Amino acid sequence: MNSEITILAITAASIGFFHTLFGPDHYLPFIMMSKARNWKMRKTMLITFLCGLGHVASSIILGIIGVSVGIAISKIEMFEAFRGNLAAWAFIVFGFVYLIWGVRQAIRNKPHTHLHIHEDGSKHEHVHSHTQEHSHVHSKKNVTPWVLFTIFVLGPCEPLIPILMYPSAKNSIAGLVLITLIFAAVTIATMMTVVYVASLGYKFVPMKKMERFSHAIAGFIIMFSGLGIQFLGL
Repeated sequence: MNSEITILAITAASIGFFHTLFGPDHYLPFIMMSKARNWKMRKTMLITFLCGLGHVASSIILGIIGVSVGIAISKIEMFEAFRGNLAAWAFIVFGFVYLIWGVRQAIRNKPHTHLHIHEDGSKHEHVHSHTQEHSHVHSKKNVTPWVLFTIFVLGPCEPLIPILMYPSAKNSIAGLVLITLIFAAVTIATMMTVVYVASLGYKFVPMKKMERFSHAIAGFIIMFSGLGIQFLGL
């Protein structure tokens, strides 16, 4: 391995790490949806991995096709920017719809009292809530993971395309493959690590009183992530 490829490999790893860490849309949706929908850690990790793979693979495929047919980097980046806008608005719309649905669920699950009259004529009331018994969503087909996967496939890895240009220009297939694998591995590993650690920590956050709002909070955070991408360039 020559020094240029070594430097590029280190750069790819660094960019993959910081691009993911400073992009909350790479992990917040999984953390919040895992909490709201009571996903087990194994399921959360699997969904995070598949979405990360789709996220990176779509840009890798686009970059390799562009390099192979000689499309100018400016045109590839223009298309990546279009995909970024599309993914951001998808996050915003999905988050907003989920927020509204979550608010509706919270209203329906508002604690209420039941009056019990016993045979001896004595009466008592107790507070009753459906939140604890039905904190998860009953659905034969849970589309949420597929929605997240689709959004992440649409979302581009903007820093990857310029990195691929150098080994391509040098006609180094080995260098191209190495850089691609390093960037993909670091990006996905960072996503999964942050989601895992944050999900473990989230379990210790006292949320009992706010539990019925978990879906609404998840929707708001996802919508906020989309707004951050679109208007703050996160």
